[in-house]
Amino acid sequence: MELRPNVKEIPGPKAKKVIEEHHKYMATTTNDPNEYFLVIEKAEGVYWIDVDGNVILDFSSGIGVMNVGLRNPKVIEAIKKQLDLVLHAAGTDYYNPYQVELAKKLAEIAPGDVERKVFLSNSGTEADEAALKIAKWSTNRKMFIAFIGAFHGRTHGTMSLTASKPVQRSRMFPTMPGVEHVPYPNPYRNPWHIDGYEHPDELVNRVIEYIEEYLFEHYVPAEEVAGIFFEPIQGEGGYVVPPKNFFKELKKLADKYGILLIDDEVQMGMGRTGKMWAIEHFDIVPDIVTVAKALGGGIPIGATIFRKDLDFGVSGVHSNTFGGNAVAAAAALAVIEELQNGLIENAQKLEPLFRERLEEMKEKYEIIGDVRGLGLAWGVEFVKDRKTKEYATKERNEIVVEALKRGLALLGCGKSAIRLIPPLIISEEEAKIGLDIFEEAIKVVSEKYGYKIH
Repeated sequence: MELRPNVKEIPGPKAKKVIEEHHKYMATTTNDPNEYFLVIEKAEGVYWIDVDGNVILDFSSGIGVMNVGLRNPKVIEAIKKQLDLVLHAAGTDYYNPYQVELAKKLAEIAPGDVERKVFLSNSGTEADEAALKIAKWSTNRKMFIAFIGAFHGRTHGTMSLTASKPVQRSRMFPTMPGVEHVPYPNPYRNPWHIDGYEHPDELVNRVIEYIEEYLFEHYVPAEEVAGIFFEPIQGEGGYVVPPKNFFKELKKLADKYGILLIDDEVQMGMGRTGKMWAIEHFDIVPDIVTVAKALGGGIPIGATIFRKDLDFGVSGVHSNTFGGNAVAAAAALAVIEELQNGLIENAQKLEPLFRERLEEMKEKYEIIGDVRGLGLAWGVEFVKDRKTKEYATKERNEIVVEALKRGLALLGCGKSAIRLIPPLIISEEEAKIGLDIFEEAIKVVSEKYGYKIH
C-alpha cells in the first residue's frame, strides 16, 4: 500500500492517554506535549503511523538516526539473522568476529588514507567520551577547545564540550575543567557581525585569530591543549554550515601546536550531507572521528575511529560492556552497505530540490532569515526582523505544530531554526510533498502574526 500523509486528529484519544502516562512515569527529558505530540506505533519507509492511525511523513529521521529508512529491510534481515547466532558476545573481554568485521569496515571508510583503530560503544556521547580519553592519553595533555553552539552529548565530560543551550548545563556545575569555547564561524550570526556569505575569509580569519591571539596568547597554554572538538556542520545548534576553507585553516593551526582534530560526525555522518562523512566537503583528514545515531539503523551503537598511533596500548585504560554488541554490529554493517549502494547518491540528487525550494521560500516569506545546508541536511532559521535578526522562537515552534497537524514531522534546532532531515531513501515526489506541507505551515504562521508574504 502506497502511503501519503493522512491526519484525522492529532493527538487523537489513544495518543493523549500515552502522553499523559508518559509524563506520569517517565523522567522529564526533552518531550514537549504541546509541540511534539506524535505517539509512534509503527513505521514504514519514510512514514510514521501513530497509535490513532495518523500517517506522518518523516522529515526528522528519528532525530538523525534512521538515514537508511524507518524500517530498512536489509537492516532488519541482518538483525534477524544475527538473532539466530548470538545477541551479545562480551567483545571487550572475549572476542567475536562481528565487531572485528565492523571495525575493519569503519577503518576502511574513515576519511583519509590513514591506519586507524576503532572503539565501539552505544551512543554518540560515549563515542565522544572515548575520544576525550584517547586524546588525553595519547598526548598527555589535559585541555580542549570546543565551539559555541556545539552539541557533543549530555554526560559530564561531553556536557563540558556542549555549548548549545544553557538548560543543558543548568544545575550541573562544576563541569569537567579544561574546556575553552570559541565562536564557531557561523556566516549568519557571529560576534563580529560579519556577513560570512559575502566575506567568508574574513570570518574564518577572525575565528583563527581569536584562538591563537586571545586564547593562546593570554590564558590557554597551547602546548597543554590535547584536541579541538568540532562538528563539520553544527547540528543541534542550528544546522550551521561554516565557510568552505575554515577547517583547512583550523588544521594549519592545530598542526602548528601539535593539537588533535576531533571530528564529531554523530549527526552529520553516514551519508546525511551527500558524502559518507560531512568533513569530506572540507578536504581535511581529522585525527579522530566519532559516529553514532545513523550507524545502527535504529539499533543503539557508537564508534570512535582514530589514528592507530593514538591507541591506549595498555589493557584496562578504557572499556565497556555492550560496545561491539553483535546485533548492533550486524545492523551497522548492513547500514553501511545500504549507504554505499545508492543512498548517498540520492542525498546528492535531492540537494538541488531542497536548495531551490527553500531559497524560494526565503524570498517569499519575510519570517525566514537564513537557509543553509548540504545533501539532505537543511536548516531554516526564522526571525522577527531580517535586519535585527531577532529570534522568532515562538513562531518556529508553531510552524512545527502546524506541519505536524498536516502530516509532516519536523524538529527544531538552535533558538529559532528548523532542521529538515528526511531519511535518505526518500523519493523526489515524497520530498516535494513534505516541502509543500512545510511551506503551508510557514504561510499559516506568517499570516497569523502579520509577517510580510511576497
